[in-house]
Amino acid sequence: MGYFYIFATIFFTVYGQIVLKWRISNFGSLPDGMGEKILFLFKVLLDPWVFSGFFAAFVASFFWMAAMTKFDISYAYPFMSSAFVLVFLISVFLFQETVTWQKIIGLTLIVAGIIVTSRSA
Repeated sequence: MGYFYIFATIFFTVYGQIVLKWRISNFGSLPDGMGEKILFLFKVLLDPWVFSGFFAAFVASFFWMAAMTKFDISYAYPFMSSAFVLVFLISVFLFQETVTWQKIIGLTLIVAGIIVTSRSA
């Protein structure tokens, strides 16, 4: 069950990041003026999808607390790095973000770190 908690934490974290990027992109750039920034941020915050992204982060924290009852943090936390990999892959397909060799090398190192750490249990 412990791995389910880690998986759920990652799932809700990734969901939140992707939804926030998707919806905030629809609102355009942050305005320059302080008053306009505050109005912009409140308008974004009231978007139901943006709210669901924040709520997903909240839910992820509950799953993380559950995971902490099953694993040492030094073992479980590196799995959270897989969220970086998933967000990158999804953003390439959904948002046509750029793939560079530096990003590929970095993500490869992250995955290698997850593998090495997961074998230390």
